[in-house]
Amino acid sequence: MDLPTITAAPGTPDCGPPVRDDDGWVVTRHADVVAVLTDPRWTVPSVNHDSPAGTLGWLRASVSRFSPPGAHPARRAIGVAALDRLNPRDLSRTAARLTDEVLSGVRADTGGVERGPRLTEVMGAVARRVPVWVLADRLGLADPTAAVPAVTAVAAAYHPGAGPVAVARADRAVAALVAMSPPAPDEVTANRIGLLVQAADATAGLIGGAVRHGLAAPVDLRTAGLLAEVLRLDPPVRATRRVATVAIDLGGRTIRAAEPLLLRFDAANRDPAVHPAPDRFVVGRARAALTFGAGSRGCPGERHALALAEGVVDVVRRRCRRVDLPVPYAPHPTLRVPTRIEVTLR
Repeated sequence: MDLPTITAAPGTPDCGPPVRDDDGWVVTRHADVVAVLTDPRWTVPSVNHDSPAGTLGWLRASVSRFSPPGAHPARRAIGVAALDRLNPRDLSRTAARLTDEVLSGVRADTGGVERGPRLTEVMGAVARRVPVWVLADRLGLADPTAAVPAVTAVAAAYHPGAGPVAVARADRAVAALVAMSPPAPDEVTANRIGLLVQAADATAGLIGGAVRHGLAAPVDLRTAGLLAEVLRLDPPVRATRRVATVAIDLGGRTIRAAEPLLLRFDAANRDPAVHPAPDRFVVGRARAALTFGAGSRGCPGERHALALAEGVVDVVRRRCRRVDLPVPYAPHPTLRVPTRIEVTLR
């Protein structure tokens, strides 16, 4: 089944050899991105390890996402063990039920009287709320409802470049999340919170992209197939960063030790050497998108994120119609997350 062409988002570079800019190297070809992700000689940028416990800096220094090679395997194992206790089918069913309840509440607030098409804003109503609530509940946080805004505040400052106001807000949110987490060693608590933060923006962005591109799709297109191509054509995580630990040849270029790289998933996912007719929405492509990463640092929660997104999007596709309004996106160097998507309830 083919669907219309989906053009690349603004700012997506073309595929080609690594290119050097003012901030380091930009890597766009599928083979080069995979080579970096699967080679231990490339590592993640370092973070400050001197922050007080229970702050954003402490969280960043404790989670597997930003860990140096020596600490990464053990910390990743903490997250994997927590996720292994969760059933993706349960996550999907619960996300679907809650999405149905939210949309029913929106309809109910008309007082039971039909007043024509009812506008609903998908990102705020469900995409940013439901997945985090479900995951927080299943991870044992005492107050999943309070966890949602706290996780959102942490996610807003999680990556480098956040301003002091956002960081201060995130510090308070991390402290709140620690307080509502089950008793555990600090490193376990941090990596449990890290799972929530990693899921927040990325899962919301995936849901937003699937709603934007999927409400006009044929009804017989399965949501799983829709999500797979949205991950490739409009990825919620557009890029990730790595640093060379030694001088390495990559794609015909010599990268010196300590030079940073920006790996562009959005470009590599459209590499014609891997995906024929790369701009076409084609269900069932032989190669998966790189959006969840690869190698030892690939996202451990891929199945869980897809399950949560599928539960939400299934219900939105069944109960909503799209509205022909512009879809704005939050400014971010590596993420692509809609800020508003308006739909009408059926």
